[in-house]
Amino acid sequence: MGNCCNSQGDQSEDSRDIDNSTNQPATANHSSNSSVKAQSQKTNNPIGPVLGRPMEDVKATYSMGKELGRGQFGITHICTHKKSGEQFACKTIAKRKLANKEDVEDVRREVQIMYHLSGQANIVNLKGAFEDKHSVHLIMELCAGGELFDRIIAKGHYSERAAASLLRTIVQIVCTCHQMGVIHRDLKPENFLLLNTNEDAPLKATDFGLSVFYKQGDHFKDIVGSAYYIAPEVLKRMYGPEADIWSVGVMLYILLSGVPPFWAESEHGIFNAILRGHVDFSSDPWPTISPQAKDLVKKMLTLDPKQRLTAVQVLSHPWIKEDGEAPDTPIDNAVLGKLKQFKAMNEFKKVALRVIAGCLSEEEIIGLKQMFKSMDADNSGTITLEELKQGLAQQGTKLSEYEVKQLMEAADADGDGTINYDEFITATMHMNRMDKEDHLYTAFQYFDKDNSGYITREELEHALRDFGMSDERNIKEIISEVDSDNDGRINYDEFVAMMRKGQQDAETNLKKRRESFVLT
Repeated sequence: MGNCCNSQGDQSEDSRDIDNSTNQPATANHSSNSSVKAQSQKTNNPIGPVLGRPMEDVKATYSMGKELGRGQFGITHICTHKKSGEQFACKTIAKRKLANKEDVEDVRREVQIMYHLSGQANIVNLKGAFEDKHSVHLIMELCAGGELFDRIIAKGHYSERAAASLLRTIVQIVCTCHQMGVIHRDLKPENFLLLNTNEDAPLKATDFGLSVFYKQGDHFKDIVGSAYYIAPEVLKRMYGPEADIWSVGVMLYILLSGVPPFWAESEHGIFNAILRGHVDFSSDPWPTISPQAKDLVKKMLTLDPKQRLTAVQVLSHPWIKEDGEAPDTPIDNAVLGKLKQFKAMNEFKKVALRVIAGCLSEEEIIGLKQMFKSMDADNSGTITLEELKQGLAQQGTKLSEYEVKQLMEAADADGDGTINYDEFITATMHMNRMDKEDHLYTAFQYFDKDNSGYITREELEHALRDFGMSDERNIKEIISEVDSDNDGRINYDEFVAMMRKGQQDAETNLKKRRESFVLT
C-alpha cells in the first residue's frame, strides 16, 4: 500500500533554527549563501528553486538506463557514470508534481537527510543531487538485489533465527538514524533493499522522503507513513522517534507469521485496529513461536510510546542478542565514531578538513547543525564538556570522564575548553566528503599559497600556525608520513592519498564488521 495521508504538519514550537540562537552557525550559513551565488555567477546557471543551487544537466555526467520502479512523485532508473562506468540508481522527481511549498520542502529535506546519513552502514548512499528545469535527480547506490518485501513474500515467513538476525540489522539502522537526529517515519519491508542478489546480501534502508530531523523533546503532528505500519500516536497526531519502533515491531510480526498484526478491508478499519492495539498470538503459527519472540513483539507494539522499547533496548533484548549476549554499547555511536576518527588524524588533515567544512553546502551540513543544537543545551553556541557527555549518554553511549575529555580536546581546535559550531562540523562530518574532487582541490590550494603545485614545509608550518597547531616535531613527522616520494614537499596526489586514507581504512573495517542476514 502506498503512503497514506498528505500534508506536512507542524513541528513542536521548540524546534527552532540554530541561526536564531547562536552567531556561529549563522555566519556559516551566510558564507554558504555567498558561495552559492558565486557558484551561480561562475557557471551562468540559474539557481534551482528546490535545491537552492545552480541547475545542471545530470545527463552530462550520467547516462540513463532501464527503469527500476516508480512512486507517487518520481521514477527510478539505473544510470551509469560516463567516466568511470560505475552503475548507480537515479531517482528522478518531476518538479511539476511538487504542487506546493510543502512538497518542495519534502524533497529538499530528503536530500539533506540522505547527505547527513551517507556513509553509514546499511543505509543507501547518496552520491549526488542535481536539479534541472524539469526535475530533481538523486544519484544513489544501486541495490541490485531488489526489495526485502519480495523475499519475504517468496518465503512466506522466516525461521526465528533468521528473523532475529534480520531484525537486528534493521534495528541497528533505526538506532543509527535516531542517534543522528533523524526519524524515518515510513519503515516497511518495501523500503529495505538488498545490495545484490546473493543469499547473504547486505540490507540497505532507503526512501527518506517522509523522514524528518528531530531533537529530544520534539513532537510531530502530521500523519504520514503506510497504513499497516503507522503507530497509534501518529494517528493521534503527537509522536516522536518511538513511532519507528512500532513500525519495526509490525515488520517483526509479519516476518514471524506472514501476516500483518492489524488488518481490515479498508484504511479506516486498519487505523481503528491499530488504535485498539490488540495483537493476536493465538492463531497459527504463534503457538509454536518462542515466548521470547512474543515478548519482544509485545514490547515493540506497546500502545503507550513512553513504555515502548527504544532501539537500544530492542538490541539488548534476549531474543535478538547475538550469541545470547548483548554488548555494552549495542552499536557504534555515529557521533562517537566520527570524533574518534578525527582524534586519530594529524594536524595537517584536521586543518584541511576545516577548510573543506567551509566549502560544504547547507544541504550537506544541516543534519550536523541539528545535532550541534541538540547537544548545545543552553543555546550558547558552544558545547561544553558536560554537554558533550550528556549528549553522548542520551544516544546510549557509556564513556568515562577521561574518554569524553579526550574527545573534547581533539575537537577543540582553539583550545578554549568548548567545541564551537565550526569545530563540531569539522570533527563530525563524514569522510565520504573526500569523494568530492573540488573540495580536495580547494583544501590543497589553501596550503599551496604560491600555486606551485606543491605544499612546502614553510607553507605547512604557516597554515598550522594560523590554527595554533604549529609544532616543529609534528611538522617533521607529517611530512615524513605524507611525502611518499621523499622530495621534501607534498604534491596533490600525496595530499589526496592522505585525505582518503581514513576513509579507505574505515570502509575496510566496515566490510569486516558489516551485519548481513542469511535467509534460512
